[in-house]
Amino acid sequence: MPIIAKKNLDDIAIDRIIEMAWEDRTPFDAIKFQFGLAEADVKALMKRELKFSSYKLWRKRVENCKTKHLAKRVTGIDRFKCNMQRAISNNKISKR
Repeated sequence: MPIIAKKNLDDIAIDRIIEMAWEDRTPFDAIKFQFGLAEADVKALMKRELKFSSYKLWRKRVENCKTKHLAKRVTGIDRFKCNMQRAISNNKISKR
């Protein structure tokens, strides 16, 4: 049983997970760090929450995106939050 079924995620958390999943520079590890959802759980959540056509576009995008997986990233990228990004409410990452 996926973690999604076990956790009670509110609408705000689900929206944030979807937003992070769409961002190119945010790896799945960042979503796991903040929300405890593995890549497979994020994929299941996206499939459940998005229209099927949107889900297909997202999957195609993720497959071709080298920054979504830390193992595929180039060595120069060592963070998942832009240092120019404003603080996001309810973000558990420490502010710099």
